[in-house]
Amino acid sequence: MTSIIGPASFKFFGIFPAAILSFIIPIIGIGLFTYIMARRIAPLVRANPDNRFDKIGTRVKNLIVVWLGQVRQPRYMLAGVLHIVIFAGFLVLSIRSSSLVIIGFADGFVLPGFGGVVGDVYNFFKDYAATFVLIACIIAAVRRGIYKPKRYAVPEKYGKDHTSEAVFVLGIIATLMLSESLFEASELAYEFQNTGQEHFLAPLSLVWIFKGMLASVSPNILQGLHIITYYIHDFTFFFFLCFLPLGKHFHVITSVFNVFFMRVEKGNIKPVRHGIADDKLDDLESFGVKKLEDFTWKHMLDFYSCADCGRCSDQCPANAVGRPLSPRFITIKARDLIFKNYPFSGKIYKSNLLVEDIYTEDEIWSCTTCGACEQECPLGIEYIDKIVDMRRGMVDEGMVPQSLQKPLKALEKRGNPYGKMEKKRADWANDKEFKANWQVKDLAKDEADTLYFVDSITSYDDNIQEIARRTSIILTKAGVDFGVLGKQEKDSGNEVLRFGEEMLYQDLKEQNTEAIKDTGVKQIVTADPHAYNALKNDYKDLPPVKHISQIVAEKITSGELELKPCQNPDAVYVYHDPCYLGRHNGIYEDPRQALDAINGLTRVELEKSRDRSFCCGGGGLMLFYEPEEETRMGVLRVNMAAEAGATVIVTACPFCLVNIQDAIKVAGKEGEMEALDFTELIEQHLA
Repeated sequence: MTSIIGPASFKFFGIFPAAILSFIIPIIGIGLFTYIMARRIAPLVRANPDNRFDKIGTRVKNLIVVWLGQVRQPRYMLAGVLHIVIFAGFLVLSIRSSSLVIIGFADGFVLPGFGGVVGDVYNFFKDYAATFVLIACIIAAVRRGIYKPKRYAVPEKYGKDHTSEAVFVLGIIATLMLSESLFEASELAYEFQNTGQEHFLAPLSLVWIFKGMLASVSPNILQGLHIITYYIHDFTFFFFLCFLPLGKHFHVITSVFNVFFMRVEKGNIKPVRHGIADDKLDDLESFGVKKLEDFTWKHMLDFYSCADCGRCSDQCPANAVGRPLSPRFITIKARDLIFKNYPFSGKIYKSNLLVEDIYTEDEIWSCTTCGACEQECPLGIEYIDKIVDMRRGMVDEGMVPQSLQKPLKALEKRGNPYGKMEKKRADWANDKEFKANWQVKDLAKDEADTLYFVDSITSYDDNIQEIARRTSIILTKAGVDFGVLGKQEKDSGNEVLRFGEEMLYQDLKEQNTEAIKDTGVKQIVTADPHAYNALKNDYKDLPPVKHISQIVAEKITSGELELKPCQNPDAVYVYHDPCYLGRHNGIYEDPRQALDAINGLTRVELEKSRDRSFCCGGGGLMLFYEPEEETRMGVLRVNMAAEAGATVIVTACPFCLVNIQDAIKVAGKEGEMEALDFTELIEQHLA
């Protein structure tokens, strides 16, 4: 016999057709997989709605760039490269694995279009793909099982370690690579022994190596090896398919959908309930997420899609300072609860209050909504909307931290968290020296093209009011015709919304929107990234919004603003990216461009900068919250700046300024370092 007998024609013991087994394995595998998936889809069907079928073009782009292109993986280089190799190999080998199933019924089957030259080219790349995937699996198994990177660790309170499952899956993948290569190599070796015919193989690939090893093996052994490796591959393939939905490797199936439906707009917060207008919120019986099924179906899909890579928690500032929050376990605990409440057989169990069942109050309040976790996740998992939704539920249940109750009541009564009178909101402009040289229009009386939205901290905090005055000077020097709302302005509500006080936020938004529209301004400028984010992303139908750094960069480029040489050339400056200016709104270069326009200014970069900037911990109402933590985020940030060799930390956010100034004192670096707001540095250097 010149050709090896394939699984479709082979008979076990010369009697039992192997084709029957080739039929039984896929039928059982596909049937079991269908049943498992039906049970896994059940909680998504019972979840709240989520509008994720908009902006199809952007979603397709995300699918190509984030899922297919794996663009976020190399941010952790070794792990990322290993994942890309395994992922790419899977895509290439999926064609071969599919055809192998059919080869069990039809010897020599070739998928349409994969014959001739195309097939030869595909086999060349397929053989290398299997080889590189096997190598990647071995490296990953050693790394995961022996070296054990810290971010994979599972604290005892969160359950069992996942290393064994990860190594087991790598073993399954390796088995698929080896069995497929041996199946092909045994056939080629058999053919060569009987006909002398050689086939070109990818040098040093698994098939090439195995064919050489099998060159002198007897035909009977080659025949047996050919059949055994086929069924090892067939069984392993369908076992793996059914195993995936049982744990963290479910992301192999769900990731393509999760990335397609991922967030396409940054900075905003999901509505309380999709399909319910803001003016109908009073009709809702309950606000936010209290039980498992209160999450949206996309958020349920997030829970299934977590790869347990730990990148989110590794970048989370709350986790870094020892707060009781790890984004990774926000997801894992919810996934475990889904698996528990929705078993593969029997009844579906009733869900309890999440904050009493799997989460703690401090855990949910510890989040600064900085967005570092979402920026890092390679699978498009969202955290901020979930945190905000759970806070909405907690507020609805009266579970508000004592330290936040006073500022929230003050916001409700006075429109600012300090409880100060509305008529004093523009008192910063009455500073004697400032008023003698500069004029600020009150848009309740005068008209202007631009509204300068000051917001609460800059209006009322005595140490921060200088930002308002310096912003006004910069705008005047830049030739911008501007004014302020004065007592008509309320807090922008950026943090009120993110702390779950939905109805209070709606009230603030409504009052501000009406006041802004009544002025007839053509654009809005603010020096507060939190106000910038709220007005730009949370409010609707307002004039264009710009941050002061954008105005400065534009005016420098146009020549309308000129800057003097650096007044402190011996200092080393570093720019700290505020979360709500950078990660949430993508403004990284404008502040740097403005700083670099100051001749003689020496600027360095922090290791954690731009979209990996480290939150200062002081955003909005976080200034009032008293978290449980081992150290302060601001102190870690100041130490990072010191390691970079900086003596002056420049930021473009009043909250960052407060926190970093305080952190310099706590870190014992007074006299060594100082913190400046962007507006102060620019105003000092105006020509």
